[in-house]
Amino acid sequence: MAEELKLFRTWSSPFALRVVHALKIKGLEYETIFEDLSTKSASLLQYNPVNKKVPVLVHNGKPICESLVILEYIDETWKQCPLLPRDPYDKAEARFWAKFGDEKIFSSIWKVLITQGKQQEEAIVEAVQNLKLIEEQLKDKKFFGGETIGYLDIAFGWTVNLIGILEEIIDQKLVDEEKLPLLSAWMQNFSDDPVIKDCWPPRDKMIVKFQVMREPYLKNLVSQ
Repeated sequence: MAEELKLFRTWSSPFALRVVHALKIKGLEYETIFEDLSTKSASLLQYNPVNKKVPVLVHNGKPICESLVILEYIDETWKQCPLLPRDPYDKAEARFWAKFGDEKIFSSIWKVLITQGKQQEEAIVEAVQNLKLIEEQLKDKKFFGGETIGYLDIAFGWTVNLIGILEEIIDQKLVDEEKLPLLSAWMQNFSDDPVIKDCWPPRDKMIVKFQVMREPYLKNLVSQ
C-alpha cells in the first residue's frame, strides 16, 4: 500500500516549515495544501477541529497536529536519517530546548518586533539573553544534532529566517557574529544546507508581511 502524505500549511508559517524540513530530510514525497487562514478550508477544520491551525500532516487519512508533535511522528514512523537522539536523556534535553524555543525565544523575538523605544531596548536584552542560552548548546558542534541536522535544528530553524527579517525591519542586529559566534555560524550552516536552502519563503514577501503585522501594535503604542 502506497503511503499518502498531505501537509496543510501556509506559505509563510515558520512552524509548518519545520515539517517541510523534516519531510525533505527524510526524503518523503507529499502533497502540499496551502491554506488561507482568513478563509479556512473545510478539510483543515475537519482535520484540526480543536485548534483550527496549520500545520497538519495527514498520513493515510489520519491527521497529526502541532509542529513539534509532527516532527516526532515523522521520526518514529520513518527511521531513515534520524532526527531525535536515541539516548533517552539526550532526547529529553532536545525536547526541553525545543519547548524553550517556542515559549521563550519566539515570544521575546516577537516582543522586539512589536515595540519601540525603551520597551524595544528591554525586549532586545531579553531576546539576546535567551539566544545566548541556546548558543551554549552548540559548543563543539556544527549543528544542535551534532554533525548533521536533527530535531532541535529543525525546531530552531525559524530563527534563521525570521531573525534576519526582524533585523532588517527594525534596523538593528540581534545575532552579532562577535557576541554570538556559535549561533551565527550555525545559522549559516543550517541555511546553506542543500536540503534546507530551497525551502525558505520569499524574503521580500516575508518582510512586507511582518511590517504589516507590526503596524497596529506600533499605532497602539503611540495612542497610549
